[in-house]
Amino acid sequence: MERTVRKSWLNPVKGTWPGRKTVWVLLALLWVLCLIVAHWLECLIYPLRYEELILNSAEATGADPFLIMAVIRVESRFQLDRESAAGAQGLMQLMPETMDWMIRRGGFSPALKKHIRDPAINIHMGAWYLAYLTKRYHGNKVAAIAAYNGGHNRVSRWLDQGVWDGTRQGAVRIPIKETREYVYRVSHYYQKYKECYQDLIKEQ
Repeated sequence: MERTVRKSWLNPVKGTWPGRKTVWVLLALLWVLCLIVAHWLECLIYPLRYEELILNSAEATGADPFLIMAVIRVESRFQLDRESAAGAQGLMQLMPETMDWMIRRGGFSPALKKHIRDPAINIHMGAWYLAYLTKRYHGNKVAAIAAYNGGHNRVSRWLDQGVWDGTRQGAVRIPIKETREYVYRVSHYYQKYKECYQDLIKEQ
């Protein structure tokens, strides 16, 4: 008798349970939602500023916009007035002598040097330099990253002499610790910014 009563209580409840297919659909939707939230939270760690200037400079110079983002993140953390002890200035930490070289090589107006801290000019000149380095090393962005920090003459010598093979995996052989760590850091941020902000490129 007690078992019969218990069954009579359970039958209405069973009728309200969702079917197995519905449960799997709900679990799948929950999983997708968790992935979206996790991606959004992760991207909060990699903030982006000056995106319009970055995208415009990338389009004008042919530089990889995500590489520009990564270099700015490592060089200045998007802090406009950053200046290093060595004299590097602005978002992309351009050295005055590097500006002089770019002005001569690229045929830019010497007046640009007076505005090296201006974000539009700083990003454009830094993007031009990254595009130049990427082309110089036949599309090898890792070598371009190393050259941005260590100088293209030095990096070219390492490559020509077989000191370094130009890969991230082989970066342990880069003789200068600062440049070696710079390659690791910029490469890391490059991947993260590409994952987080690739939709910016699709929207253009």
